[in-house]
Amino acid sequence: MIGANEQIITTGETASMANFPTLFSPGRLGGMTLRNRAIVSPLTRASATEDGIVTDQMRDYYADYARGGWGLVMTEAVYIDLKYSQGYKYQPGIGSDRQQESWRKVVDAIHAEGSPAFMQILHCGAINQGNNWVAGSIAPSVFTPRGKQVDRYRGSGTVFQTPREITRDEMAEVVASYAAAARRAAELGFDGIEVHGANGYLPDQFLTVHTNLRTDEYNGPVENRVRFHCEVMRAVRAAVPDRPVGVRISQTKVNDFDYVWPGGEADAEVVFSALAKTGIDFIDISAHLGVMPVFGCADSLSGLAKKYSGLPVLANGKLQDPAVAEAALNGGQGDFCCVGKGALADPHWAAKIARGEAPIAFDAGMITPYATLDNYYGWRKANPTGVSAVKVVARDRAEAV
Repeated sequence: MIGANEQIITTGETASMANFPTLFSPGRLGGMTLRNRAIVSPLTRASATEDGIVTDQMRDYYADYARGGWGLVMTEAVYIDLKYSQGYKYQPGIGSDRQQESWRKVVDAIHAEGSPAFMQILHCGAINQGNNWVAGSIAPSVFTPRGKQVDRYRGSGTVFQTPREITRDEMAEVVASYAAAARRAAELGFDGIEVHGANGYLPDQFLTVHTNLRTDEYNGPVENRVRFHCEVMRAVRAAVPDRPVGVRISQTKVNDFDYVWPGGEADAEVVFSALAKTGIDFIDISAHLGVMPVFGCADSLSGLAKKYSGLPVLANGKLQDPAVAEAALNGGQGDFCCVGKGALADPHWAAKIARGEAPIAFDAGMITPYATLDNYYGWRKANPTGVSAVKVVARDRAEAV
């Protein structure tokens, strides 16, 4: 019997690399070749110092992923300046020389284990529940953010504050800060950059109709609402011309799981084709279920990103079952699979799947009460083998469920 906290991994006779040939095949991303298509998804851990300095604990945490058989290790979202970009208490930053230098030990540790490392950079916009540098928040316009602050990221559980409208001069400053953050990461040796343009953060607030109430060329049709994304991506591309650059896109938000692009597939065509024209190398799609068709068509949002951008696409969303991940790749719904909960539960998920071993399954206790490293390691110490091991069952071929 499969318990409530357990997941099924469908395989052939054994769960091994041979059963998931596409997932464990090399893949090109920008000018790089990754050894396989399993990527550690960015995971908010809120475990830096109060002023955004990376700790030795974080270094060891990322080094463990680098030993875990992944094709690529992506960092958590890193804020870009010492103004309004920070979104969470104890979030790491890269907006100062001191913050930048603190990341060196992380990228060096990842590289020492033979893995490439990308940094994800972020401006939270209105979704601010802890900023060490300034009071208040900025957004495309004045609006009341939906939902409540996230408890597990040390939020108050109350509503978000109402932001003020960002000025045109501030928009230019923010774009420059994205470029500067990307440049800082590249100087440290990070192999690529991802801009977090999804999940309700600042760029996504421009794209979303109920958070963008502007009366200028940044609002109106979707071509206007994706303009800020494109300005950011062109700036980041110019700042780091010698390594892969990409952007994360979603419909849903951390504070609004139900939002859907009002123009459906037509919006997807505009968004993804516009982003492709900025010269980026990949698009990372965040979704609750990465293989779910959207807008009444046969494709998932990841599939539509492939269709309309022509770029490599990173699929996300409950892909910790390698059979589902393999089927998504073979079905044209992505070129790489980012694993979130599975990676959080077991940093060696990829290596264990490749060897036919059962990785530790995700348990909510790992991020309760907070999604911090202290909490995670405390849970692992109390449950050294995991509450429920992943069940491995036989199946002749992998099928999406």
